[in-house]
Amino acid sequence: MGRCNLSTKQFRKGGFSSWYVLIICSLLYMINYMDRQVLSITVEYMKADLGLTDTEIGIIQTTFFASMAVFAFPAAYLADRWSRKKAVSLMGIIWSVFTFLTGLGRNFLSIIIPRALVGIGEAGFTSGGIPMIAAAFSAKARAKAMGIFNMAMAIGAALGVVLGGYIAQTHGWRMAFYIFAIPGIVLSLLALLMKDYSATEDKNESAQKATFLRTITTLFKIPTLRWIYLGYAMQNIMFFSFLTWGPAFLMRTQQIDSTKAGMIIGLISIMAIIGAVLGGVLADSWQKRSKNGRMLTATFGLLFSSILLLTAMCLEFRGVGFVVGILYGIVAIIPIPAITAVTQDVAPPSVRSASWGMNAFCCYVLGGAWAPMIVGIISDRLGGGGYGLKIGLLIATTGGFIGSLFYWISSRSYAADLKKVEE
Repeated sequence: MGRCNLSTKQFRKGGFSSWYVLIICSLLYMINYMDRQVLSITVEYMKADLGLTDTEIGIIQTTFFASMAVFAFPAAYLADRWSRKKAVSLMGIIWSVFTFLTGLGRNFLSIIIPRALVGIGEAGFTSGGIPMIAAAFSAKARAKAMGIFNMAMAIGAALGVVLGGYIAQTHGWRMAFYIFAIPGIVLSLLALLMKDYSATEDKNESAQKATFLRTITTLFKIPTLRWIYLGYAMQNIMFFSFLTWGPAFLMRTQQIDSTKAGMIIGLISIMAIIGAVLGGVLADSWQKRSKNGRMLTATFGLLFSSILLLTAMCLEFRGVGFVVGILYGIVAIIPIPAITAVTQDVAPPSVRSASWGMNAFCCYVLGGAWAPMIVGIISDRLGGGGYGLKIGLLIATTGGFIGSLFYWISSRSYAADLKKVEE
C-alpha cells in the first residue's frame, strides 16, 4: 500500500507537472509525424534523383513500419519496467538522428537502412508517452487529454508536407530531412524534465513481476483489446496508404509541384485538429450516456471517414472531391482519442505501456506495415502514374470498413472489461 501511495504522491493528477507531460509528449508526437511525412512529400524528387520505382518507395515505407512493429511491444514492455520518460527521450533522439542520416542517402540501400532505424526510434515513443498522459489526468478527462495529444499528429502531418514540400522544392529534398531532425533532439532532452511515475500503480505485487509472455497473455485475455488490435490494424491499412501516397497521387493526377500538393494535403491534415478535439469530447460525452460510448465513437468515426476517403479518391480531390477530402481530414482522426483511451481503460496499470505497444505491433504486422508496399506494387503493375496509385489507394480504403466492424464487436465487451479494472 505504501508503494502505491508513494506513486500517487510523486505524480499527482493535474497541475503544471501533468500539463508539462502533455505538452512535451504532444510536441514530440508532432515532430514524429513531421519526420514520417517528409518522405511522402519528397517521393517524386527522390525517385528522380536516385532512380527509384514506386515498388522501392513502398518497400522503404514498409520497412519503416515493419521496424516499428518489431520493436513496438518490446519497447513498451521495457518502458513499463524501466522509466517511461527516459524511454520517450531515448526514442526521440534515435529517430531524429536517423532522420538526419536519411538525408545523406545516395541509393536505395542508404535510404532504407536509416529509415528502418527511424522506425525503431518511433516504435517506443507512444508506448511510453500515452501511459504517462493517462496517469497524469483523471479517467473522466482521459479522452480529452488524448484528443489534445492526437492534435499533434494532425499538426505534424500537415507541417511535414507543407514545410517539407517547400524545402524540397527550394533547397532540395535532402535539406528537408536535415532541418526536421533538429527539434526532435531538443524536445527529447526536455523530456527528461518530465515527472516520471511508478508503473506499479496496481496493488497486486504479482503484476509487477509479470514476465514478457505473461504480459502478452494478460492483454489477449481482454476481449475489448483483442478486437481493438484487429480494428486498428485494418484502419491503418487505409490511413498509412494515404499518408504515404497522397502527395504523390495529387502531383501525378493534377500535374502540380510538391509545394502545392503539400498545401492541399496539409490543409486536409490540419483539419484533423478539429477531429482530434471533437473525437475526445464526443468520446467522453458519449461514455457518460452509454456504457460503451467510447467504442461507438470509434466505430462510427471510422465508418464515416472510410466513406469520405473513398468518395474523395474517386473524385481525385477535385471540386466537390476536395470538399469531401477536407471533411475526411476532420473525421479521420475522431476514432483515435477513443481508441487510445480505451487501451488504457481496460488494461491493468502495470501493463498500460504494453497495452498500447501491442496495439502498435498488431497494427503494423497485421496490415499497416505492408499497405504502402502493396499500393506501390499495384501502381507499378498498372503502369505507374496517377491511375495506378488511384486503384491501389481505393483498394486500401476497404481496411477502414473492416476496421469499423471490429470496433463495433469490441464495443460489446468494453463495459464488462472496464468494470473489471475498476473493481
